[in-house]
Amino acid sequence: MEPYDDPAPVAIIGMQTRGVYIAKYLRDIIEEDFNQSVPLGILDITFYRDDFRQREKIPTVQVTEIPFDVNNKHIILVDDVLYTGRTVRSAMDGIMSFGRASSIRFCCLIDRGLRELPIRADYIGEFVPTNANEEVRVKVEELDGEDAVYLVETSGDESSV
Repeated sequence: MEPYDDPAPVAIIGMQTRGVYIAKYLRDIIEEDFNQSVPLGILDITFYRDDFRQREKIPTVQVTEIPFDVNNKHIILVDDVLYTGRTVRSAMDGIMSFGRASSIRFCCLIDRGLRELPIRADYIGEFVPTNANEEVRVKVEELDGEDAVYLVETSGDESSV
C-alpha cells in the first residue's frame, strides 16, 4: 500500500462509470493482499464539471455514494482514462465537497496524454500516447461483456491496445 504505512485510513472512490468497476477490482486486490477492509465510494462529477452549464443537452446524472467520512482519509481516486485533466479536477472538487481528505491520489487505467491542466496520475496502468483525432475506449465485463481497451480513430476504426 505504498506510500501508506498503515492502510486503515485509505479509501477508494471510483468515478462514474467505468472508474467504479476498476475501483472495485483494485479494492478487491488490496483487501486480499493486506487482509484489511477498504471503504469504496462512487462519485458522479456531472455537477462539478467546468462545462456543466455550457452543454446543450441535459446531462445524465448517475449515483454518487460515499458511505464513509472522507475527513482525514487518504483517498485513491480511480478512473478509466486520463486525458485533459478536467474530469479529475472536477472529481477533486466533488470529493472536497464531502470533507477534507488527508490526501487524494489519482489512479487511471490508461493515460493518453494531451493534458490541458497540470494534472498527472500517481498510479497508471498503461501510457498510450494519442493524437487529438483518436479516442481511448475502455470496456469492462460488467457493462460491455468484455475487459478490453481500444484505440479508436474518429473515422470509427478500432484497433486493440
